[in-house]
Amino acid sequence: MESLAASYKESAVRGMEHFLKVFSFVPDDKLTWTPTPTAKSAIRIAAHTALYAGRFARMINDRKLPSSDNLAEWLAQVNAEEAAITSRIEMESVFRKGTDEVIAALDSMTPEAIGTSLDSGLGWSMPMTFLMNLPGLHAMSHAAQIDYLQTCWDDQEVHF
Repeated sequence: MESLAASYKESAVRGMEHFLKVFSFVPDDKLTWTPTPTAKSAIRIAAHTALYAGRFARMINDRKLPSSDNLAEWLAQVNAEEAAITSRIEMESVFRKGTDEVIAALDSMTPEAIGTSLDSGLGWSMPMTFLMNLPGLHAMSHAAQIDYLQTCWDDQEVHF
């Protein structure tokens, strides 16, 4: 089980670093650009990705998913927190802090906790191993969104 946690820690750090690398190629004048009025901009995607690192850490530490009782309220809070992050420096700081929290949370996992499943309260459950893997997977998935936005403004480079 230790190797599993180590693998997820490596994935979280690798995902964060890859996201930050891809994001570093977003020009300042494109940070708030969106392909449609309701789409998220690069800085909004970055804020979302950065903030979720800390959220995932709390879910791992608490051994529970956000409550379905106040889901609408929680999502409104999440959206407000994302909108409040408007700079690269702040986003990166939040992302690095959240990823450090993920590493600490993964370090705290016992074999018994790793084998658990979390109830969403919405009729489905999530294996703890899926949640443990989510920080890295989430960051890599959103890096792909940044890649797509870059092609929209005709940046055809592959940013590794």
